[in-house]
Amino acid sequence: MFRTLVRRLGVRESLVGRALILFMAIGFISLLAAGYAAYRSTMRNEEHSRAVNHTYEVEIAIDRAGILIEQGETSRRGYLITAQRTYLDTYETVAGKIPAALSQIARLTADNPRQQANLAQLTRIFAELKAQRDRTIALVSEGRQVEAHRVFTEETVARRMLNIRRLGTAMGNEERRLLAIRDAEQRESLRTFYGTMIVAGVLLLLVAIASLLTVLRYMRDLGVSRDVLRDFADSLEELVADRTADLSRANEEIQRFAYIVSHDLRSPLVNVMGFTAELDAATAAITDLIDRAEASAPEIVTEEARLAAREDLPEAIGFIRTSTQKMDRLINAILKLSREGRRVIAPEPLDMNAMVETIGGSLKHMIDDRGATLSVEGELPQIISDRLAVEQIFSNLIENAVKYLDPARPGWIAVRGKSDGHRVSYEIEDNGRGIAPGDHQRVFDLFRRSGHQDQPGEGIGLAHVRALAYRLGGVIDVASDLGKGATFRLTLPLTLADPQDNRS
Repeated sequence: MFRTLVRRLGVRESLVGRALILFMAIGFISLLAAGYAAYRSTMRNEEHSRAVNHTYEVEIAIDRAGILIEQGETSRRGYLITAQRTYLDTYETVAGKIPAALSQIARLTADNPRQQANLAQLTRIFAELKAQRDRTIALVSEGRQVEAHRVFTEETVARRMLNIRRLGTAMGNEERRLLAIRDAEQRESLRTFYGTMIVAGVLLLLVAIASLLTVLRYMRDLGVSRDVLRDFADSLEELVADRTADLSRANEEIQRFAYIVSHDLRSPLVNVMGFTAELDAATAAITDLIDRAEASAPEIVTEEARLAAREDLPEAIGFIRTSTQKMDRLINAILKLSREGRRVIAPEPLDMNAMVETIGGSLKHMIDDRGATLSVEGELPQIISDRLAVEQIFSNLIENAVKYLDPARPGWIAVRGKSDGHRVSYEIEDNGRGIAPGDHQRVFDLFRRSGHQDQPGEGIGLAHVRALAYRLGGVIDVASDLGKGATFRLTLPLTLADPQDNRS
């Protein structure tokens, strides 16, 4: 009877375990589906936002070109009527901007054949209009104002202007048509996302109910079996020992899994570094063997073996060691960034002049080595914010300014600030190497650097600065020209009363 009961309980436990595993798998798949739907929805939202911004850019470019053409016509008419140089100067200024405006439309609508066709027609009509305008202006400039008026009266400017306005309206309507299509796609994407989330939620609810019912049924069976188990008290110790062993194995598996997860980044790297050291030692032994073989029996040593032992292996090991060291630095930097993101923000009043002076003192040796100067222009506005985060931001920006000074000229770094209502802005300006316009946003990305890389670093600093600025409710940007220095502008709230993230 005992064996029958144990067998029944074992079968029941096995079935319950399998059922729970199945329910967990269904729940996990539901969560994955919901996460994927959220990811896809986020991507579609970003695509839609870019498309909307593009539409607005095109509409603005079209409106600007139309305004310039209208302004040119107004200035031309003023010159025809009054022959005053002011109107001609205005016309020439406006006329000089129109080709650039049309080029911008062409660039923004390069992927739209309809807009390109409209633009080609617009360009042709404008060319005819410009030729007629130039002819009348030339007549007025020659003193033949009566003839200019006659030509102006006879020309078909009104028709051309109407065509230009019609084309501008058609191009705007085309962009709004595309925007409507994109809005419909966005709505469809949202419907799909919500549908997926509803299905996933229903599945999770069903899984939770089924799991609960399964567990309750299992617990009820255990309750029914409790009285029977009392009759087998002599076997209880053995049964407990079996269950304890099962729990111990499960606990060991959990601990092993936790260990692997906590070391899954570091352990493989340590292994690679260790094996690299062993390869280095083995390479030395092989090189010594090649040297002795060349001395005693040079005919058995091939050129490939000699190159492999003396050049290829040391070079490959050097590359591996350099890569592992870089990976180690990157892991440390990412962990540091992650820990900083979980730190609790603690606002307090900050004396910014004293803080910059302290930072300058800590960097004095580096500043003196480069023959540079650090100055504060006037009194910096005081703020209430997190001291450690603000110190890290200013330290990083000032240290970067010192590191990337131009050795060809005396370097200087200036810090200034001003208040604007409830916001405060600080500027750190230098006369260093500068940053190319195309890299102004990239320098704030993780692991992205700009210009010639002759200074140590992994591209973490400015990404860390931007993350800290966001946590403090601020923003940071840069204005720079290559070879002319850079100005980093940090904007923060005057009082950080409600930090955005206080999780530890």
